[in-house]
Amino acid sequence: MRFSTFVAALLPVGAVFAETWNVTVGGNGTLTFNPTSVNATNGDTIAFTFVSKNHTVTQSSFASPCTNLTTTAGETILDSGFQFIQPNATSFPVYSFNMANATTPLWFYCRQANHCQQGMVFAVNPTAAKSFAAFQAAAMNSSSTSAPAASGGAPSTTPSASGSGTAPPATTSNAAGVIKAGSAAGLLLTGAGLVAGLVL
Repeated sequence: MRFSTFVAALLPVGAVFAETWNVTVGGNGTLTFNPTSVNATNGDTIAFTFVSKNHTVTQSSFASPCTNLTTTAGETILDSGFQFIQPNATSFPVYSFNMANATTPLWFYCRQANHCQQGMVFAVNPTAAKSFAAFQAAAMNSSSTSAPAASGGAPSTTPSASGSGTAPPATTSNAAGVIKAGSAAGLLLTGAGLVAGLVL
């Protein structure tokens, strides 16, 4: 057996076929995530590009759409922080994370003012029992949004520390169904390189 064939056989299938899901935040000045949901598999990357105003991507739960989902230590599991975009911006910050457990649906909202109550929510792998439509309806009926997460700062109309084009890295959390983007990206590049080697 050739060495390259042996190495390729050891690679996880997800490392070779991982997909990137691009989500636009605030497109055309609207309070939306576009698309509103994706169906991702293990190893996939969900990348949020902030294109207008001052939004966040903050993890919540199906039961409490407009409240930060936190660890037992009180830290928000996934939060991009506020991403302020100048009206004449030509480059846009991207916040991403990788799926580690695609069997668990993930729920997100924008924690700016009352954006969540206006339906600015997003889902990864919603189900028939817990659909995106039901999640959005619950958000729009929610009476409050949780206080800003510690890592993201307070809402503002001026650039925040995280609004300069580089969002903070995703938090590692198997319970949340995510892994650090850099780790999976490295595995993906390694897998792609080895597969390319087989072709040559």
